[in-house]
Amino acid sequence: MVARTGLLQIGQVAERTGLSLRTIRFYEENGLVRPTSRSGGGFRLYSDDDVARLEVIKRMKPLGFRLEEMQELLTLLADLTERPEDAALTDRLRMFHEAAAARVHALREQLDIAERFAADLAGRLD
Repeated sequence: MVARTGLLQIGQVAERTGLSLRTIRFYEENGLVRPTSRSGGGFRLYSDDDVARLEVIKRMKPLGFRLEEMQELLTLLADLTERPEDAALTDRLRMFHEAAAARVHALREQLDIAERFAADLAGRLD
């Protein structure tokens, strides 16, 4: 159920993002996301923007980005929203894009090796 304020409680955010409560709290403790508000009973309440931040984090994690890099990108994305024409910000975003593309390439190479290995094992079963 959505909170009366239109904000989501942590369990709802976990459901929406596929992240565990523990993971969301970890990211909160490390300053990557903060609940927009708290209910009268002290429950964390998250906005759509908070959920979007968690989605970015979730997509960066498998690429091996460190918490500091995640924070830097989240700050950069927020800054770009306010100043989309800022060339320095665009250049920093380009660097993140290149890093992400390189990591995706490395993962594809690892996957190729793993698939060939599994195929070799399957061949031995035949």
